[in-house]
Amino acid sequence: MTVAIIDDEQHCIDRLMHLLEPHSDHVEIVSYNTMDAAQKGVDYLRPDVVFLDVQLHDRTGFDFLSSVTYRDFSLIFTTAYEKYAIEAFKFSAIAYLLKPVDRDDFEFAFQKALDKTEQAQLNDRINVLLSNLSKGDSPKRISVPHKEGYIFITVTDIVRCQADVNYTHIFTSDGKKYTASKTLKHFEQLLDGHQFFRTHNSHLINLGFVASYHKNGYAILFDGTKIEVSTRRRDAFVKACGQH
Repeated sequence: MTVAIIDDEQHCIDRLMHLLEPHSDHVEIVSYNTMDAAQKGVDYLRPDVVFLDVQLHDRTGFDFLSSVTYRDFSLIFTTAYEKYAIEAFKFSAIAYLLKPVDRDDFEFAFQKALDKTEQAQLNDRINVLLSNLSKGDSPKRISVPHKEGYIFITVTDIVRCQADVNYTHIFTSDGKKYTASKTLKHFEQLLDGHQFFRTHNSHLINLGFVASYHKNGYAILFDGTKIEVSTRRRDAFVKACGQH
């Protein structure tokens, strides 16, 4: 198995190489510190796993992904905290590690990368990532895991999310329903800051689709769906609706 590390800082490359030492009996490591070398090396060697730094001199890891022709690898980004990029990673369901890289976080991400199912629709997820990063304030898309791989949904098309134990049903404005293999809490955190409100233990709704609210504790959506708003969340819900 071949692992490629792409980073313009040698001490960051050294850190990842150190963390990979326990796997040295079955892992061959190559590293690149420039965009050009990385492009040529990855296309030639076709690694199984790529650790990719967000910032590469005056270029970015996203530039690398846009230009490389071979993408049949498991991808893990490494980055210093950059809020816009972190959200983009989460929306596209692509793994990332924050610098300085923690050993436990590394092992978790690396073991997931070894699971071939993590490579499912990677090209599509990369395209979602690149699209979200280039759109500015335009509608973002999320990669949603389900039993057959991933589905890709525009955030503003989501009407509501409904909990079903460890799964979530996502209802969209075109009348479709998707079942995701993630909890409602996952989507509450993922969609924070995108006008979604947790009305109840079982529901997360898009405030843009709220038609009315009734004092008996129910919100009516534009599609006619009646959603309960828990007593302790009613004041916050009314306030949130007034801000959108």
